[in-house]
Order: sequence, then C-alpha cells, then structure tokens
Amino acid sequence: MQATVRHINNMRFIANADSNHAVVMDTTSGDGSASSPLEYMLMSLGGCSAIDVVLILQKKRIAYDTFEVRLNATRRDEHPRIFTSIELDYHFIGDNLEASRKHIEDAVRLSEEKYCSVAGMLSPDVKLTWQVTIE
Repeated sequence: MQATVRHINNMRFIANADSNHAVVMDTTSGDGSASSPLEYMLMSLGGCSAIDVVLILQKKRIAYDTFEVRLNATRRDEHPRIFTSIELDYHFIGDNLEASRKHIEDAVRLSEEKYCSVAGMLSPDVKLTWQVTIE
C-alpha cells in the first residue's frame, strides 16, 4: 500500500492512495476547510469496524434500518497529543433488533478484537471501549 500527501496551500494538503481517491486535510490552525489527520484516524477506526460489522450481520441475515458508529476520543494534553482512549457506540435502529442483540454484540466484538486492522494498530496503546445501542 502506498500514499502521497501533497501540500496545496496554507495548512491544506491533499492525500491520495492506491485506490486513487483524494482526501483533503487541514488543521485548526489552517482555515478549517477539511478534517484534520487525527479526525481521519478516528473516522478510519469507525469505518473499518463498521465494514466488519455490516459484513458479519449480512452473513447472519440480521437486518436493521439504520446503523452508525459514534466515536468519542480523548487525547493527551502534552505533545504528541495522541489518543489515550476511544469510546465507540454502535448505534442501531430497527424492528425486533433486541432479539438479535447477542449476535450484534458478537459482530462488534469480532471486529474490535480480530478483524479491524485500525483497531489492531491502535491497541494496546489506546484504550478502546465499545457499547451497542439499539432503538
């Protein structure tokens, strides 16, 4: 896997990887026109795990109306201001999902502990905790 990050102007950068999809990055000291690299890391964790969960639930034929992963990260005060902990809330909306709670929680656990490469890269240095919310 390869990627390139090119400086555009001010504190704005454009990144491109093997998939050839461009991502714009900025910082709070820039004009705020894009997400920061750390925000992308947080979103990458959520996206990586969400893909795993969807694939597992599809195999188990568990349907839902809405699914999203809500993440809340805490960072160190001193530099480097790395993440110290991340809470993930796997939020599902749908009919009769409470009956499938164990399967949903198993899918999340498998993602967090086995399949999600981003979670694997962050742990054990970053404390990852998760919960499943069903409406």
